[in-house]
Amino acid sequence: MDDGVAQTRGSLWSSVATLFATSSTLVCCAIPAMLVALGAGAALSSLVAVFPQVVWLSEHKEALFAISGAALAISGWMQWRNRTAPCPVDPRLRDACLRTRKASGRVYFVSLGCYLVGGWFAFVQPWLSA
Repeated sequence: MDDGVAQTRGSLWSSVATLFATSSTLVCCAIPAMLVALGAGAALSSLVAVFPQVVWLSEHKEALFAISGAALAISGWMQWRNRTAPCPVDPRLRDACLRTRKASGRVYFVSLGCYLVGGWFAFVQPWLSA
């Protein structure tokens, strides 16, 4: 019997994974750009000294955004597909199912926001500044 709980959980986990994938776009592009814009170049150089992987992420930002975008698209498709999945009849389980579905949607939209902010600083802002 398909009660929708597995689909809702899968949707939540895909949203959480997407949040981690899209937050890397912030680390690659938005945070360094913000630090430089605020005149905190020394803080950026300290960040790069402690985490040299930031430079690698910035050098491979196209692939990073492609992978994050694909994860975002898959997660969005799962959200859309599961929006009307059935929840259990038991009131406690039904409420948990609906809460999980709402939380999954919120996490997805936070992920989308991270992706858009990262994309702005990676691609649009440098083009406008040139």
